[in-house]
Amino acid sequence: MIHFEQVSVQYHDAAAPVLGGLDLTVPEGELCLVVGPSGVGKSTLLGTVNGLVPHFTGGVLHGRVTVDGRDTREHRPRELADLVGMVGQDPVAHFVTDNVEDELAYGMESLGITPEVMRRRVEDTLDLLGLAELRDRALSTLSGGQQQRVAIGSVLTSHPKVLVLDEPTSALDPGAAEEVLAVLQRLVHDLGTTVLMTEHRLERVVQYADQVLLLTPDGPARFGDPAELMAVSPVYPPVVGLGRAAGWSPLPLSVRDARRRAAPLRAALDGRTPPVVPPVTTEPVATVGRLTLRRGPNPVLRGVELALHPGEITALMGRNGAGKSTLLGALAGLYKPDSGTVDAAGLTPHRSKPKELIRRVGLVPQEPRDLLYAETVTAECAGADHDSGAAPGSCRALVARLLPGIDDALHPRDLSEGQRLTLALSVVLTARPDLILLDEPTRGLDYAAKARLVTVLRELAADGHAVLLATHDVELAAELAHRTVILAEGEIVADGPSAEVVVSSPVFAPQVAKVLAPLPWLTVSQVAAALGDPA
Repeated sequence: MIHFEQVSVQYHDAAAPVLGGLDLTVPEGELCLVVGPSGVGKSTLLGTVNGLVPHFTGGVLHGRVTVDGRDTREHRPRELADLVGMVGQDPVAHFVTDNVEDELAYGMESLGITPEVMRRRVEDTLDLLGLAELRDRALSTLSGGQQQRVAIGSVLTSHPKVLVLDEPTSALDPGAAEEVLAVLQRLVHDLGTTVLMTEHRLERVVQYADQVLLLTPDGPARFGDPAELMAVSPVYPPVVGLGRAAGWSPLPLSVRDARRRAAPLRAALDGRTPPVVPPVTTEPVATVGRLTLRRGPNPVLRGVELALHPGEITALMGRNGAGKSTLLGALAGLYKPDSGTVDAAGLTPHRSKPKELIRRVGLVPQEPRDLLYAETVTAECAGADHDSGAAPGSCRALVARLLPGIDDALHPRDLSEGQRLTLALSVVLTARPDLILLDEPTRGLDYAAKARLVTVLRELAADGHAVLLATHDVELAAELAHRTVILAEGEIVADGPSAEVVVSSPVFAPQVAKVLAPLPWLTVSQVAAALGDPA
């Protein structure tokens, strides 16, 4: 279905091609997962399939990409729209209408599909993606995960033969991600749709892949069986990491496969427990008291009580639309409470001047471009140093530490999603605020970049900063958070040590906990340390 013939892409002024000598065929009716570290060209590869590369991105495409016989060099994206449906990392950038139902219908209108067929397909897609209750909602009022589902639905309604998806579950809670992946499987298995996708959260998707395309910065692309390539891939999900630590061969790709192999490992770990982090007993740096907040006619937060302590990292979890981003916004002064109180680092956020608040409370929003306004990475970093009173070069050093290799001369809009997030994180963290608020801080980051972020946040917590991160990344919560708070319908339904809260929930439990239950292990690093310690 998709043929790459000696494909390489070279951008203007780049020292080397982004892709080099790619030669393979993605068969019809299969799900192909593209994996590799950040910056190896995964998004560029996806863009060659619908003609975005090079017709809109610039650069030079060498070789040939054909989709169902059409050469993408000779057909622009609009001429491939009936064949290839594509959803990028930023769903908002794809929207052209104001509400959910109109957005689902727009692509079909452009293709001249009859109203009767359009109506039926819209209804089918609303049901498939769990969007029926949102059909009349304005797109601007949806949560990030809800917007992602609408973006996927808007291309599904045109019934393309090929779906190209760039991190389709990155903004979704675990339950919604499973729904989307179930839909993709149905399309592949029942309708013969060919799916080409990237996803940094491999723990969600690798078990569904028929083929894996592995891209690395220092070697040729490899295409083949998922288990075989996960054995050599520099990026891999926790269940594969557990298999590597335990010496299993072949490696498991799913929790079910791992549990079938785990009896000897459970026996080896029986009687041991991972280190326990003592609870923080210092006075809180921020408090929320009986907070109720409306956005529109309905309350988004209902009587929320929360205290955040210096030196403590708290994960805020819950399904899309539960109120996580709104709670972070209230702590950052973006929203005025309808009732209740918010105190952050001694300030009432919504009444404080931004210049005063920025050094006490730092928020990285779900859309990092909202923080970026300069023309280059260098200028952005220099502005962050100036605004926060930090030594020159502080922000740029943090960028280099979190994600090496970002070009200083690039405009922030030309960065990848992960690079843009890294820059926004660095801008906020340069001020080293007392309270650090992060909304989906690992979206677009690979496992190595996440590990570097974990190290930085642990150092900040050790220095006495309070960290609250809203996330759907259950593996991040298990690895990093001392405490986990779960929101549902604007109310806190669980609050306690991460080891207790995430294990008690099958939705929010990490892969290692599911494999080794009922033992109290959460992460591969805990298990590897125990296996290496004979005591």
